Amino acid sequence: MSLALSWSGGKDSALALRALRAEGDEPCALFTTLTDGFDRISMHGVRRSLLVRQAEAVGVPLVEIRIPPACVNEVYEERIARAFDAPPLRDVEGVAFGDLFLEDVRSYREGQLARAGKEGIFPLWGSDTAALAHEFVDADFRAAIVCVDPRRLDPSWAGRAYDASFLADLPGDVDPCGENGEFHTFVYSGPVFTEAVALEVGDVLERDGFVFCDLVASG
Repeated sequence: MSLALSWSGGKDSALALRALRAEGDEPCALFTTLTDGFDRISMHGVRRSLLVRQAEAVGVPLVEIRIPPACVNEVYEERIARAFDAPPLRDVEGVAFGDLFLEDVRSYREGQLARAGKEGIFPLWGSDTAALAHEFVDADFRAAIVCVDPRRLDPSWAGRAYDASFLADLPGDVDPCGENGEFHTFVYSGPVFTEAVALEVGDVLERDGFVFCDLVASG
């Protein structure tokens, strides 16, 4: 099956890519939404320049889908539909996501895909999130915390490495994979990469009710 992979730049995306490759399935494209005017990954706030380097390092072509700031759902769906009506996404049969257990999110995605005549693939679905988090760390992936919901985690968590220390310190009511939106990550090295993405941790700021850590390309 020809397929594309939804790519946020975070750990679940990287784990989904690893799982697909383990089954002999190589995506023909990654697709990511970026916010106009900011030139950053939507919600995660990571610079486009780092996303491009990341896609090059994992060796899969990147499709950028532009959405406006404060994008309403109707516009979001129109932009996604437009992207899937053009090559290379038009020609894929399946679309993979790194979702873990949120039934409403999966149902929404499957509804969108059905209208486009495509099948949803969820290689990580039902995984124990604590086990998956430690599997990520043990596999020598490297990631940084780029966005924190301050209602769930103190702002000081922004910019931390997603590592064994992070998992050990995490409050018990926070999902280890951040599946409920408690935090988001950017992966810069690991088994799916041909080389690490060189970066530095920059400023931490609060915007629109979330705390973001800016990452800056280096090297």
